[in-house]
Order: sequence, then C-alpha cells, then structure tokens
Amino acid sequence: MQLLDSRRLTGPNLIWDHPGAILDVTVAPGHDPETVEAAIAGWERSARQLLDAVGWGAEQTAVRRGPGGFSVALTAPIDGLYSAVELAEQAWHRLADGLPEPQTAVVEHLRAKIAAEANLALLALKAAADARGVSLRADGDRVTVGMGAGSRSWPQAALPAVDAVDWSALHDIPIALITGTNGKSTTVRLVAAMAEAAGQVVGMSTTEWVMAAGEVLDRGDWSGPGGARMALADPRPTLGILETARGGLLRRGLAVERADVAAITNIAEDHLDDFGVADLAALADVKFVAARVARELVVNADDPLCCARAAGLPQPLTYFGLDPLAPVMAAHLAGGGCACVLEGAQLVLRRGGLPPELIATVDEVPIALGGAARYNIANALCAAAVGCCLDLPLAAVRAGLTSFENRPDTNPGRMNRFDLGGVTVIVDYAHNPHGMRAALDTVAHLPASRRLVTIGQAGDRSDDAIRELSQLAMTMQPQRVVVKELPKHLRGRQPGEVSAVLADELRRLGLPEDSIELAPDDLAATRAALAWGKPGDLLLLLTHSGRGGVLDLLERLTTRGWLPGEGVDGS
Repeated sequence: MQLLDSRRLTGPNLIWDHPGAILDVTVAPGHDPETVEAAIAGWERSARQLLDAVGWGAEQTAVRRGPGGFSVALTAPIDGLYSAVELAEQAWHRLADGLPEPQTAVVEHLRAKIAAEANLALLALKAAADARGVSLRADGDRVTVGMGAGSRSWPQAALPAVDAVDWSALHDIPIALITGTNGKSTTVRLVAAMAEAAGQVVGMSTTEWVMAAGEVLDRGDWSGPGGARMALADPRPTLGILETARGGLLRRGLAVERADVAAITNIAEDHLDDFGVADLAALADVKFVAARVARELVVNADDPLCCARAAGLPQPLTYFGLDPLAPVMAAHLAGGGCACVLEGAQLVLRRGGLPPELIATVDEVPIALGGAARYNIANALCAAAVGCCLDLPLAAVRAGLTSFENRPDTNPGRMNRFDLGGVTVIVDYAHNPHGMRAALDTVAHLPASRRLVTIGQAGDRSDDAIRELSQLAMTMQPQRVVVKELPKHLRGRQPGEVSAVLADELRRLGLPEDSIELAPDDLAATRAALAWGKPGDLLLLLTHSGRGGVLDLLERLTTRGWLPGEGVDGS
C-alpha cells in the first residue's frame, strides 16, 4: 500500500458535504484484502485518537473503497484544513510505523499548528452567514460573503465583526452548475448567451477563462472551484454559470453549498484512475456531487448511466435528449414531466403535459452546423433546459441559441471552422473517445474530396486506450493522419513513445506508411496538415494544450487570404 495524495476538501465532495482532509492510498494487485481492511481500521482508530487528543472530538472519519485502492477522510473546521491534512497524514504514518498511542510531541505539534491557523472571526462570520442563508467562501487570503452583486470581500487577516457587516446588502445570486464528461464549456457559454439576452449580468467560469459582465478576469483552465469563487466574488454578476469539472470536484469539492440547478451533460470514459476513480460508476458518483446541492436537476435522457443515477432523486427533474421516443424520455413526458427534446428538426420545450413550445429549429442554431453536429444539438437542448430552470424567458433562451456561434473568441476549440482557399479546416478539443466519436460523426456529414485528421494522446493512458484513438480516427476513412506529440502531457512516457503506438496501430489497420506523418506538437501538426491540403479537402485538427497557437495561426492565415500551396511560416 502506498499513500498517493493528501489534500484539503473545501466544499461538498465525493465523501460528504463537509470540509476536511482526504488521503488517497493505492493497493497493489493481489494484495491481501484482510490486510487492506486492517490498514483502513487502523487509520480510523489512529485518526480518532489524534482528533480526540487535539480537541476535535466532534469531527468524523470516513472511508471510500474502490478498485485499486481506497480513500480515507476526516472532517475539520474551515479554519483548520491545513492542520487537518497533517493530522490525517500523521495518523497514516503512525499506522505504518506501528505506533500504538499518539506521541506527546506529535499532539503538541498539531495543537500548535491548529492554534496558529485558527481564525475565530472567520468562524463567527460563517455562523452569521449560515443563520441568514447567505453563502461564505474562504479563498486563499480573502473571504467573500454573498455572491456577485450581493457580495462583499475582506482580507482573511482583517475580517469585520459580525455586527459591523451590512447584512442587508449581502445575498446570493442564482447559480447553475454544469458538469459531465463532454459539452460542459459549450453549454456554459450557451446558457450565458441566454441569460445576457434576458438582461442578466453573468459571472462565468470555464476551461478557457473566468468572465464577469463580459470582461475576462483571467485566462486558463478555471473549471474548478477556484474559477467559480473568482466569478462569484466579482461585485457585478446577477447570475452565475459555473463549469464544474471532475478534477476540481475530486481535489477540493464544490465551490458552493447551494445551487439553483445542476446539469449533467453525459458520463463517458475520461481521466479514469485519477484520485481513485477507476470506472464509470465511480465517475458518475463524482459528477452527481453537483446534484446533491441543487434545487433542480437537468439530465441527459440519452445517457443510461445519467438516467439511472437521477432516478429517485428528490429534486424536480428536467430531461433533455435527441430521441423523444426513448423509453426514459417517453415515460417522463407521459407522466407530465418537463423536457427539452428534438422532435424532427425542432428543438421543443415540453412541460407539465402542456402543448409543446418551439424553442428553435435546427437550422436556426449555428453550432448545430445544419444538423451535422448532433452532439451540439444535445448541448443546445441541455442549455435550454438549464435556462428554463433558471426561469429565463423562452424568448431569451431562443435568442441565445440562435445567436451563439462556434467562433474562436466565443467558444475556442469547439468545432471552430475556417475556410482557407477552399480547404475546410475544423479545430476541435475532442480528447477522449466519447468526444472524438462526436467530432468524427460531425465531419462525416460534411462534404470533402479528401480528409485528414491530426491525433495525439496523453501518456497516462494505457496502450490499448492509445490504440483506440487510432481506431476511431480510421472510421473517418482519412487519406492522411498526422500523429503529433503532446510534449506537456508525456506523464511518465518517453518522447515519441505514444506517437509510436498510435502510428503502429494506424499501420496495422491498413493506412499506408506514406499517409502517416509525425509532428512534434499541435502547431507543427497544423502546419503539416495545411501543407498537404488542397481545395475541397477537409482537415480535422484535434488540438489540445496547443490550441491557442493553432487558432492564432489560422486566424492570421484567414486575414492574409492564404491559399493552398503557400507557405505558413512567418504568416
């Protein structure tokens, strides 16, 4: 057994809804189950002894078992989370060292650390906010009470007394949490477009940026609780739309304790084996943490795992889906439930058994690409369902769907389309089998004389998973495949190792050697694709961490009026 990771949990999480600390432990295949259970029981006993010894006798411990290991956790006061991590680690190390009782020096050290970290003003402010039904978020050196236009922030070292706070000015704002494996960012941005059409001031966090009132506060992957806190601490938003990714949920938990609606777009294989999440069932557990804090729930009726997890939950449920005759959808509608569903070429809202209401036609939704991008129709339906749960007017929902486009400035890396001298270039972020199937299905419906695709994979996937990427690429029947390195995502592999596996599988599947090209990164792969392209060709560029440079290059070439056969260096 090996301790893999220890960290703070700052919000509702996979274990429970409390803040605290968690340890992840890996167990080697074939390890004696009785030895594992003895280790778990020993840690809980040791942690209990330390909690009692430092004066945290009311705190709890818990364990979560999974394939390949387990996690153990304990709750802690919000002003003692760093101390809680050290206490959890000490309990593990004491177990490993075979120490039967807490050592006086260890207990004194932990008490001193707890005392140094203690913040009575923070605890008082938290209790007062809870009593008034207002949220409080402690983020690094600052504490924010309320949300958006109803918020106020102070340095954590200079918090006001409870009676010095103007509580009448503090309140929360409506919040939507968008989670799932694929489609999160697009759905967030669609809902934001709807909300802005309704006159709301939006605070938004996604994998590309944090934005408030149309202003980018910071760029980067802000799909975790840090991005959510940044958006909600801005004093302008009247509504928050927060992308809620798996990584942030596992590392820290949710940024909020309450939300008006949570949407689960889909559940598919991606990032398995991280933080003890080894299969789809465990991944579903992670995604549905968001459901625990939401007043209403939006779920994909075409995803069996989503439907199974949503069944029996107490919240009002709104389905979205592409098939109105699917058993789950049909039963839901027959029972008078609410849904946003595709009926023929129309996106329709059905609620409470009332006559259907037209949201938009497929041709009116730009990101649907005339119906070719089926997964974006699903994203549009999901966003419409969220908008309705947020009580946005149907006219605003329609306006958002019909005005939002997959441009690099609005939805970077999501089916961004360029026409370069008759060569169709599509840039997409698809990076897992589920997303790649959706992208390939879309381009299969677009005309092309010849087809090219660029592929690459992170090194933390198995060889079988890496080969699957090549197998999926071949379903496009490409005339050329550019296999690229992801130098920032080697993750334990040697340079060239992943590319060699991808190329070997392409050869095994019958792609000629002269149709395979290797490239050192996303940008080099893009240059190679453009050098090959001719009028009438379609180039699908599946970009990852280098998509900013790729999009910048393509925009410069578009502005220049680039034609096939011209160089792309120095453009």
